[in-house]
Amino acid sequence: MALSSPSGGNRSGYQQRRNNDPFASIRRNLRIKVPQIRVISPEGTQLGIMQTDKAFQLAQQFNLDLVEVAPNAVPPVCRIMDFGKYVYEEQKKASHVKATASKLKEIEFSARIAENDFHTKIRHAEEFLDKGNKVKLRLKFRGREMAHTEIGFKVISDALAELNGMGHPDSEPKLLGKQINVMLTPNPPNKRKRKYTIRPDEEPIDDTGSGSDDEE
Repeated sequence: MALSSPSGGNRSGYQQRRNNDPFASIRRNLRIKVPQIRVISPEGTQLGIMQTDKAFQLAQQFNLDLVEVAPNAVPPVCRIMDFGKYVYEEQKKASHVKATASKLKEIEFSARIAENDFHTKIRHAEEFLDKGNKVKLRLKFRGREMAHTEIGFKVISDALAELNGMGHPDSEPKLLGKQINVMLTPNPPNKRKRKYTIRPDEEPIDDTGSGSDDEE
């Protein structure tokens, strides 16, 4: 039976790690092979066109890296920077965006919700959508309210109308058991238009996990 060579396996694993690294394609230091580049200082100042080896030596004097930031420019643009710090900051920002955007928030209504409570819920939903969260609107029927589900659907319909400047429903509201559910996805940032302003001392409330099956 033929066996894979250890060296071949190592190359494959190395290539896979490179493919999983979004920063692996950024050329820096001695990987920059063009003879001339346009250089930007660590402070963001244009230093002009320089020989690549001279620019690399300058980066070393600062104990920093020479990083290609605009490879398609003529000549390519490189910046003197701390590449490790740059990668850390970018990963930190990406993690924050991912954690914020992927987190599901829930807003719970009731069929007999008071008007001021309704608008408080809308303000909180707007705040979550504005931060890029998906928001699930949930309306729980209690006791005899199940005999008049149209009242609950009207509440959810009014909520969707209030929130149409901030998000859009993924599907039509659906009655599942004793609850009406609908999921909202945030509109693109440049198309979000709030109707309400949350108070400075007001913390938006996420109703995730607050539902229960108890009847009145």
